[in-house]
Amino acid sequence: MEANQMLSSSILTHNLSRKELILRAVKNHEGIISADGAFVARTGIHTGRSPKDRFIVRDPITENDVNWGAVNKSITQQSFSKLKAKVKNHIAGKEMYSQDLYVGTGKNSLSIQVVCEKAWHTAFARTMLQRPRKETLPGFEADWTIIQCPSLEAVPAEDGTRTGTFVVISFTDKLILIGGTDYAGEIKKSAFSLLNFTLPTDGILPMHCSANTGPTGDTALFFGLSGTGKTTLSADAGRNLIGDDEHGWDNDGIFNFEGGCYAKAIDLTAEKEPEIYAASTRQGAILENVVLQPNGKPDFTDVSLTENTRSAYPLNHIDGASPDGTGKHPKTIIFLTLDAFGVLPPISKLTLEQAIEHFLMGYTSKVAGTEKGLGNEPQATFSTCYGAPFMPRPPLNYANLLRDKLISHDTKVWLVNTGWIGGGVGIGNRISLTHTRALIRSALSGALCEQNFERDSVFGLMVPNSCKEVPSNILMPSKNWSDSNAYQDAARALKLKFDRELEQHLGCDERHDLELDTAA
Repeated sequence: MEANQMLSSSILTHNLSRKELILRAVKNHEGIISADGAFVARTGIHTGRSPKDRFIVRDPITENDVNWGAVNKSITQQSFSKLKAKVKNHIAGKEMYSQDLYVGTGKNSLSIQVVCEKAWHTAFARTMLQRPRKETLPGFEADWTIIQCPSLEAVPAEDGTRTGTFVVISFTDKLILIGGTDYAGEIKKSAFSLLNFTLPTDGILPMHCSANTGPTGDTALFFGLSGTGKTTLSADAGRNLIGDDEHGWDNDGIFNFEGGCYAKAIDLTAEKEPEIYAASTRQGAILENVVLQPNGKPDFTDVSLTENTRSAYPLNHIDGASPDGTGKHPKTIIFLTLDAFGVLPPISKLTLEQAIEHFLMGYTSKVAGTEKGLGNEPQATFSTCYGAPFMPRPPLNYANLLRDKLISHDTKVWLVNTGWIGGGVGIGNRISLTHTRALIRSALSGALCEQNFERDSVFGLMVPNSCKEVPSNILMPSKNWSDSNAYQDAARALKLKFDRELEQHLGCDERHDLELDTAA
């Protein structure tokens, strides 16, 4: 059953403008307009992605190339066929909102028809993916179709799913089905997964990272999991934003997958994040689970619905954003981590070997209060390639590509801790955003490379002795803890977790072997 057959009995409303979609959404009681003109929606019980409910159809295309397991869960073609039939019956006779869009840029793009039950979800897709030029729409042909039906729930015993929620990708049918969730982020992340699977076969590295360019045209990439500052730190008034979440690296340089930004909105202020705040408080922005004050203004400090409040806005809401979504080969890469244990330096320079190891680990930590079910102690978490839920292939496929490109373009890699220093949560202090920005500016300019460095005794990281506008006493963790024994204990405990994580990817005998191809 092809996508056009599934949609044949639906009432499709094609390619409405953003303004028209939002008017429909308000009329349909899908959300409200803030005093600033942004559209505000609530996503119900799902205030984030449901990674355990994401499946890839196991078929001849995926059988030998997907890294099957807890992240990339398989579903049979038979179960997928049942879901297709259910979706077709569910949307028969219903008005559905359709948009013709692209994921990727130029020659490295896929055309996608996104079809949603709700107008605001379609407006979100129109914001986050690339929009075709108006004159090309009459001849638009979709490579893929995404159908989102939040009001349809699967029956696990019948459909092979875990719960009523499902995000299922079929590379044979070129079809993605989403149901049982109103969280809009599932749309864009499932679209990105397509390129993350297809691009490596052409030697192109897909990356979960933000990117920007400096006044001289130098490109920088920022890798990091949610909450590490990836979006915040790439939205710099002194640099032009390429994109904030997913990019590819081909023989010509960097290109963006998307046409918008999807920023965490918790504690957003004009003082700390002026570019993102301005982009989020105007017509054209879509706010998810943000509570409005009585005057209709957003209260970004209110987390009564979720910690994961979000703002989606077009790239052109950021002054100086790249008009074509491309950049040169990156001169600098920043790996961001929020270390709640307070043992990693605010910044350190990585060797090629260390860069590959940290890329494979994708370390950050979670703090009590930021996610349901967490205890009182911070938890180390790892997401290989800084984006495991969106990377269908084995991690070494991506690590090999990164290694080759780092060597070819002499790209410098830095590890930046945006978490705690001088002690863990409850003892130390969160490093200030001002200091983090100063450290990154120095790394991007090349000035930091000219400083003297000292090797950290536990992790072997090279730490600069000084940086302009940053107190020198905060740079080396072992020196800014009041209790040196407590530091050693905490650092060694985290190092042990690093070693165990790397063993899963490299094995004990391959830790210092950069010829990773044979292990892929």
